[in-house]
Amino acid sequence: MNGIRFARKGGALLLGLALVASACGGDDDDASSATTAASGSATTAAGGGVKCDDLSLAYFGALTGDNANLGINIKQGASLAIDQFNEKNPDCQIELKDFDSQGDPAQAPGLATAVINDKSIVGVVGPAFSGESKAADPLFEEAGLPIITASATGPALSTNGWKIFHRMLGNDNDQGPAAAKYITATMGAKKVFVVDDATEYGRGLADAVKEALGTAMSGSDTVQEKQTDFSATVTKIKAAAPDAVFYAGYYAEAGPLAKQLKDAGVTAKFVSGDGSKDPGFVTGAGAAAEGVVLTCPCAPPENFPDFYTAYKAEFNSDPQTYGAEAYDSATAFLLAIADGKTDRKSILEFLKTLSAPGVTKELAWDDTGEVKDKSVYAYIVKGGEIVPAQPEAIK
Repeated sequence: MNGIRFARKGGALLLGLALVASACGGDDDDASSATTAASGSATTAAGGGVKCDDLSLAYFGALTGDNANLGINIKQGASLAIDQFNEKNPDCQIELKDFDSQGDPAQAPGLATAVINDKSIVGVVGPAFSGESKAADPLFEEAGLPIITASATGPALSTNGWKIFHRMLGNDNDQGPAAAKYITATMGAKKVFVVDDATEYGRGLADAVKEALGTAMSGSDTVQEKQTDFSATVTKIKAAAPDAVFYAGYYAEAGPLAKQLKDAGVTAKFVSGDGSKDPGFVTGAGAAAEGVVLTCPCAPPENFPDFYTAYKAEFNSDPQTYGAEAYDSATAFLLAIADGKTDRKSILEFLKTLSAPGVTKELAWDDTGEVKDKSVYAYIVKGGEIVPAQPEAIK
């Protein structure tokens, strides 16, 4: 990376920028080296030395609809990074433009076209969900517009040869085996029933869990998004008499399913993945949420106190699932801009060789766009709150 060096000190992330005139678009005074320690953030760098005109990043994902909470978390994480950058760089004000997909793959191509046609947009934080990613990413690839998703875990997304694709967390081929091992080895389940929601994400995660479970899988079923009556699935699960039920889908359906299982007298332990790791699950499940285990390739945000404090100060709420990963996603783009990369092509080239400490992990990807750190964590619902089940990653 031209002129950039990174280091950690005292738990805070320090970014020193030796910005040459050509990178900043300024004179020799603007190009002087600046080292900034600010809320553990790489994005607050450059001490006001960065200059740019009419640059934007896009957030692409749900802001309304059944699973809006997950998208709002991502948008706010990206917003925090950009706000910190803008505060330190008055001559380079980056705008975050929202593209609300409602998590619907059918809306994704039209929204992707709108993003592409906005020439001020030089990078996309998103798409947020695997289904919409499958629909939108080919268009981003054709346009050469770099993307970093903070949440889409479909394994196939990195197998298409897309040069624009980057993922800030492990995929379902990482999460599935980790979840299966936790269910059988840590929770001690011998028979596991697997349910998915028929989405691109749900099917992929369920398949990974089933394969890893092997002979421990005692049955499976499929439900649908927006379904509210799960009586047929509950009947199948009761007949299978499993020790645990794994649900691969989103919190809008996971909560009611867990509640209906408990109401029917099913005592099997309920486990779900990252799509259910949201307070909306606790609300939907009610008393049935207590003790539920949720796996996620997302790190506990409380592990990063500087980020946690800054996020809470800005949004008056604790950071939730994918907020920190979105912060890191936006940070990668902002590092490129700070290094003088102000068009889609040069930012894409910058990301190829980027290796810098982020909040949740090293900002570095392999040739397929997979991040190098693929840690998976387990969470549990205690007293109505989703908390880490153990401090260390389960993978």
